[in-house]
Amino acid sequence: MNRLSKSLPLIAALLAAMPAAAFAQEAVPAEQAVRYVGKDVMVCGKVEKTRWAQNTEGEPTFLYMGGAFPRHTFSARIPGDQRGKFKPTPEELEGRDVCVVGTVQRDASRAEIAVSSPANIKLANLK
Repeated sequence: MNRLSKSLPLIAALLAAMPAAAFAQEAVPAEQAVRYVGKDVMVCGKVEKTRWAQNTEGEPTFLYMGGAFPRHTFSARIPGDQRGKFKPTPEELEGRDVCVVGTVQRDASRAEIAVSSPANIKLANLK
């Protein structure tokens, strides 16, 4: 048995563990995310502002992208019980370019991805 044949089960397991959206061919700009409601995509843009909603159920943290708050077009919602797992912290992402992987949902007139783990947010170099 050659080395590749021995590695196939490991490769298959790694691929199965990755979110489906990680295989997206191209990034969706935050301003266009609302066009992808219900789809697994990778939304990229600058985090214009962060907000930890401590007085809201679940104490989520929001990363607002696609324009200045409150006129943003996209947000990533991090559950309060996941905040401590993020390095850098959500607040340290403010002003930085990131990509968020997940299923786009509609929140009022905006698009949103509910982030399930730190692996769903990556720092990016957008041009």
